[in-house]
Amino acid sequence: MSSAIALTLLHNIEQADSASKLADAVQLLADAAMPETVPHLIKALGYNNPGAALAAIDGLVKIGQPAVEPLLNLLDDYNYGARAWAIRALSLIGDPRALPVLQEAALNDFALSVRRAAARGLGFIDWPSLSASQNDIQETIQVLLQVLQDPEWVVRFAATTALHNLATLQHNPGLLEQLQTLVHNDPSLTVRARAQWAIQSIAALEP
Repeated sequence: MSSAIALTLLHNIEQADSASKLADAVQLLADAAMPETVPHLIKALGYNNPGAALAAIDGLVKIGQPAVEPLLNLLDDYNYGARAWAIRALSLIGDPRALPVLQEAALNDFALSVRRAAARGLGFIDWPSLSASQNDIQETIQVLLQVLQDPEWVVRFAATTALHNLATLQHNPGLLEQLQTLVHNDPSLTVRARAQWAIQSIAALEP
């Protein structure tokens, strides 16, 4: 039955004759959240249609772990726009297998929106889902600390949010020190306020 439904949904995408109809058709495919449709959702990331791409990301995130390997395998074969959307999907899924890609994107991608998505995603990795090691966590923290030097405040804000979440998962006095440094030194009032909120939230969790 699911195959028949998938074929119908894919047919709707093929027959779409406008950008809005294409986005709607991809959204229906995404809503079905069927693992066998992952390659088609990934293909939709490259349609040069933001509505379709956002819908595809929604579907890939709903499918979750089964979408991770196909996303990673197809990253290098896609155009930049599709790669950017794929990184956003990986950031939202939070699977540790995407760590190297997210770390690289957070540090070096030329688009601030991609750096921001990757940086935030690093703070919300589902560590228990696979055998991620303590070294993986420490390496991720080090990457985020480097991202705090990003020239764009929105990227630093995302990294601060990520570090806040990591600090709630494990005791790490060094993270609190880094957040304190942000409070005093970051040029953006918004980032300083976010760091201060993180410090207060972490303190409230302590016995």
